Amino acid sequence: MVEKVKPLYRRILLKLSGEALMGSLSSGIDNRVLEYFTQEIKQIHRLQVEIAIVVGGGNIFRGRTAGDRGISRVTADNMGMLATVINALALQDFLENADIPTRVQTAIEMRAVAEPYIRRRAIRHLEKGRVVIMAAGTGNPYFTTDTAAALRAAEIKADAVIKATKVDGVYESDPVANRNAVKYETISYLDVLNLGLKVMDSTAVSLCMDNNIPIIVFNFNQTGNLLRVIIGDKIGTIISQEGGKWPNN
Repeated sequence: MVEKVKPLYRRILLKLSGEALMGSLSSGIDNRVLEYFTQEIKQIHRLQVEIAIVVGGGNIFRGRTAGDRGISRVTADNMGMLATVINALALQDFLENADIPTRVQTAIEMRAVAEPYIRRRAIRHLEKGRVVIMAAGTGNPYFTTDTAAALRAAEIKADAVIKATKVDGVYESDPVANRNAVKYETISYLDVLNLGLKVMDSTAVSLCMDNNIPIIVFNFNQTGNLLRVIIGDKIGTIISQEGGKWPNN
């Protein structure tokens, strides 16, 4: 039984990319992906893990590429933040349909559809067993949703940032382009920064380093992997101060 498994992490910040929500589509939201994510999250919610989620918006609008279309960076980033709210509302709907109490909080106020992000209120929701989806990034242009994830993790004192990806960890180079790329099982924050690895942007990694929050990068497309991460299985790559060991080793 899942309920008998003991989680290693009691409060997590789960980072989901907007692109992951596309599934096999060219853009938008694939409901089958949302259903899959919901079932994976439900497994760890049953363990009374406190779950905060930051979701990207790249499946709807990517601010970084908008400059090529004549849109200013500030405007494009604001549009991208609004795209994350669309994703957050969709994920909330699926979670609540699975009987998982959920709140969406936004860094840009839009009270008609979600609560404004308030740190103490977010923590209270987590303590009551509600999943908190934190949308609209940091509320500021020039900051990615990776940075928003690191910032919110520090604010709520999360035990770890769990970065869900389509690859099984951090590699020295793109494993799709280079089949011989070496995977890191563990690596330090400083090595990630010095080697220029693109797992998260440098601001996000630095924030986690300054607050000693481990980052775990894993393949979310394999059923049960999120649960394995939460109970401390050696899966994916862990980024930490030491960069040399897993918590259970």
